[in-house]
Amino acid sequence: MTGIEKMLGEGLAAGCPRDQVKNFLRAGVVLQPRQLAASAAARLCDQADGPTAIGYGGARGGGKSHWLLSQMGADDCQRVAGLKCLLLRKVGKANIEQFEDLRRRLFGKLKHEFSAYRGVLAFANGSRIIAGHFQSEKDIDAYLGLEYDVIGVEEATTLTSRKYQDISTCCRTSKPNWRPRIYSTTNPGGVGHAWYRTKFVAPMLEKRQSDTIFVPARVGDNTFNNPEYRRILEGLTGWQKRAWLDGDWDIAAGQFFTTFRRDVHVVSDFDDSRAREWFAALDYGFAHYTVVLLGCTDGDGNIFIVDEHAERLWLPQRHAAAFKAMLARHKVGELKRLVAGADVFSRQSDGTTIAAQYAKHGMTLRSANMDRVNGWAEILQGLGDPDAGIPPKLFIHQRCKRLVETLPMLQHDPNRPEDVLKVDADEDGIGGDDAADALRYLVATKSRAVTQRKLRGM
Repeated sequence: MTGIEKMLGEGLAAGCPRDQVKNFLRAGVVLQPRQLAASAAARLCDQADGPTAIGYGGARGGGKSHWLLSQMGADDCQRVAGLKCLLLRKVGKANIEQFEDLRRRLFGKLKHEFSAYRGVLAFANGSRIIAGHFQSEKDIDAYLGLEYDVIGVEEATTLTSRKYQDISTCCRTSKPNWRPRIYSTTNPGGVGHAWYRTKFVAPMLEKRQSDTIFVPARVGDNTFNNPEYRRILEGLTGWQKRAWLDGDWDIAAGQFFTTFRRDVHVVSDFDDSRAREWFAALDYGFAHYTVVLLGCTDGDGNIFIVDEHAERLWLPQRHAAAFKAMLARHKVGELKRLVAGADVFSRQSDGTTIAAQYAKHGMTLRSANMDRVNGWAEILQGLGDPDAGIPPKLFIHQRCKRLVETLPMLQHDPNRPEDVLKVDADEDGIGGDDAADALRYLVATKSRAVTQRKLRGM
């Protein structure tokens, strides 16, 4: 089998249309199976109900940059004349250097002109790729108000959610034969880790992709890597090894809960009849999220967090109604305890408390154990250490989306390493420690000798 036949077969198997593979072959571009899967996803953007953003990321050395410029230059720019594409990457010198290196390798068979001074690569049909860059986020503002048919973002997790949204507003077109799209590549970690995981990775893991498609990259995907490079990655330790070698998105620099494993601790089903004791915890917020977690123990002493309520800008009566509905879903007749953080018991200027407002709507709260260090230690103990053969005793149902997404992202407080660094959700509601605080209250607060009465109205 020739190299052309091999790539054609692999491209068709990955879902690429035949003309797309021929575009790559005509340009002399060789893509590997995972890269071809990303290109197949890129062609889905042509469809009226298709995605508008493609993410390709994970381990280092997976061939992400090679794919991104290949897709933009050898496929998109060749099949539609006059496309205006922006390739955006942090630090301008590195961007132009990499752009020049890749251009020489990828487009030798395609007629084009390249101005290193202007950072513009122009093809014979009028399509062009502009090498953009930023050193700080304010540099992104220079591109706002401009129109780009395609935007490629390298190292997307170097951007905050807000700046990614800002640059997304530039992805629009007046061409009737083109549907605008954004491609992004990145590794786990960085200031944008949480939002990127929420926007791209989580929908892929939960099999609910629509506006976005994410293609995970592994170092083994790229057969052109020298063997020494893989050994370098294998020699790393801690979060860097899991992030850069394994492409693990449940890890980040400074991660507190390093033993959390999605495939171990997150469960897809739980029979409520197994519950021996029910309990719940509330972390209060208004502008921030109010989170209520419902948990139980089973006959073996395991703790299961079976449900979650998380909303912001709601009044106590709405939260109370949602909590009662949660209890009804699981047929909970009696709670051993319902605890909350100390802030709900603080008296306001008029002498009232948040706890009293909840009590009016049937939620009688008592104070949680507020010892942060020992509370986090309880969670760590419950998670066990699966890699070291220590089985977990704490499990989280997949419906508890906010807890599952934010718990792995929490970091050590650099001034108090045994504590979690306090962090608020961003203005889009991504991240934050509210769900983790509720979990801490839930596992660290022990029941009193006398069982709490049933909640009024249940």
